[in-house]
Amino acid sequence: MKILHTADWHLGKKLETFSRFDEQIAVLDEICQVADDQNVDVVLIAGDIFDTFNPPTDAEDLFYKTVKRLANDGKRLVVAIAGNHDSADRIAAPDPLARECGIIMVGYHNGIVPKFKLTSGLEVLQSDEGFVEIQLPENDQPLRIITTPYVNELRLKKELTADDKELEFRTILETKWATLAGKYCDNKGVNILMTHLFFVKKGDEVNEKEESEDEKSILYVGGAQPIYSNNIPKGIQYVALGHLHRKQTIAEKPCPMVYASSPLAYSFSEANQQKYVVIIDAQPNQKVEVEAIKLHQGRRLLRNKFSEIDEAVKWLKDNPIALVELTIHTETYLTGVEKRRLLDAHDGIVSIIPIITDNEQVAGSQRAVIDLEKNINQLFVDYFEHKNGGLAPNKELIDLFNELKGL
Repeated sequence: MKILHTADWHLGKKLETFSRFDEQIAVLDEICQVADDQNVDVVLIAGDIFDTFNPPTDAEDLFYKTVKRLANDGKRLVVAIAGNHDSADRIAAPDPLARECGIIMVGYHNGIVPKFKLTSGLEVLQSDEGFVEIQLPENDQPLRIITTPYVNELRLKKELTADDKELEFRTILETKWATLAGKYCDNKGVNILMTHLFFVKKGDEVNEKEESEDEKSILYVGGAQPIYSNNIPKGIQYVALGHLHRKQTIAEKPCPMVYASSPLAYSFSEANQQKYVVIIDAQPNQKVEVEAIKLHQGRRLLRNKFSEIDEAVKWLKDNPIALVELTIHTETYLTGVEKRRLLDAHDGIVSIIPIITDNEQVAGSQRAVIDLEKNINQLFVDYFEHKNGGLAPNKELIDLFNELKGL
């Protein structure tokens, strides 16, 4: 059977004030096209479907239309789990209707998928807390999926006995997965683990500089430890991961453990990252074949630094489609005319960061103590320099401040 693995759609997300909705429409259309071109039997969406617990209506509409299209009237299985950005209740709530289309939505790590059968031949054969076995249309090989939506240590330990609460987070999950795999995942079917958690190969350290700025702060959120590659039980053939936005294989043993990547770059820490979906060709009791398919839709995110406005303007005109973060090294505050030149050269400038190049000026301009004997204009200048790395306000700002004083 062929499986398409994707994750971290973050529908409804903006980059500062820039909407990404049209890009999301385009890239989800591209994912649907890949699913059709590759003739996949299953689509796995490994969490962070939405960017917030309460996404905008158009983001929800886009999700439901996309998964319905992917499911192809129940001829193709779609399984979606909740990530840390999602409301588990919101993901789980539509499940009764979704099942009629061949879509399984799991909000909680202990969720149980009810048995059902569609006229297409898709059928849930058995299920348990965090596990489902499915018979696919026109395929005599059952698919077993251990489903673990995002869960933190606090939430997981609420269910445990007093003695078990002292166990490590990763040990609890390892035991749960091993129990399910031992009970259901024999070599007569395809066995997948699907989760939205922070995985590392034991002994390796994550390079946080390469990860999304939105996800760095929650790598260990709620006390949740990283999960190690050796926590995966025997019998699992592939681990479909969501959470980190860069495509990466955490480990190959005991099986491939893969972050498919987000479909779009969502922060400037992802600048110039290629995005993918992953295609898995799986058979029972065989090593899976894994292929990463490049995605082409969406605006690239680019960062660059300049010391000359003319050079920056030229570079901006050479990269018209991207969304841009500019750093300008300057000896004085950027004038309104200079900013206007930059903004007129490109419609995708997200931020302009001025950095003063005279370090002595920066050091001399810092004020450790507020001198209340100074007049209000000088206090304003001191405050502005303190907040802007030693850059002094230009005449336009001083005139505006004086105007506001008189109101």
